[in-house]
Amino acid sequence: MNQTELLEEILILARQAGSAIMGIYEKDFNVEYKADESPVTDADLAAHKVIANGLAHLTPEIPVLSEESADISWDIRQTWTRYWLVDPIDGTKEFIKKNGEFTVNIALIENGKPILAVVDAPALGVSYLAAEAIGAFKDRGDERIELKVTTKANKGLIRVVGSRSHPSPDLAEFIKRFDEVEMVSKGSSLKLCLVAEGSADIYPRLGPTCEWDTGAGHAIAEIAGAKVTKLDGSPLVYNTKDEYLNPYFIVSAIEEETKL
Repeated sequence: MNQTELLEEILILARQAGSAIMGIYEKDFNVEYKADESPVTDADLAAHKVIANGLAHLTPEIPVLSEESADISWDIRQTWTRYWLVDPIDGTKEFIKKNGEFTVNIALIENGKPILAVVDAPALGVSYLAAEAIGAFKDRGDERIELKVTTKANKGLIRVVGSRSHPSPDLAEFIKRFDEVEMVSKGSSLKLCLVAEGSADIYPRLGPTCEWDTGAGHAIAEIAGAKVTKLDGSPLVYNTKDEYLNPYFIVSAIEEETKL
């Protein structure tokens, strides 16, 4: 299966998971909490089941790491050169609030780099998809547009993805480098997609995330033409250590972004 065919199959699968989620979203649902106090719902587990079964059928030779099946030892994972990185619902808190800003994230990681991905926002009726061989796209079901980031100079108004009402001290310090700032607020991996589609110029993530939170959005943004780097300017990479936490990172469409 080539990248074009695989991407379309993953889009179908992500939307199937989205349908399973929406069937629960529209009713009352059960919320439980994991050991780290992060919430998990019936919908997370239903979407995980759809995706895990679908990937096992589509690509049985490629292992899967999902937030809902993350108990895989580093001894095993460090042998992987290619694997699926999945978050059945990214933005479970947004799901619980019922604000629509949650996503299904499925990314193919090869040698630490996301090379193909789908981010589906089922409540918003929009999907983002990308593959290195063919580009990045935004798909509303009846229309698909290609995403190509136009970089801009670090001057004038800069649209920054972050909390409008509660910027962290790190973020407040970071945005001092810009002449004028407009804060853009969004939940889940849609933050990375905002930069990919040109609705924001930069997303400095100066707080904790896990690899499954970012893999798919990372692929969308980078394949669209944005830079996704750690604070020192080096690439953000996956599956290089025992833990799943990401370092702080920046998604940028700004030319020669100054490093922290």
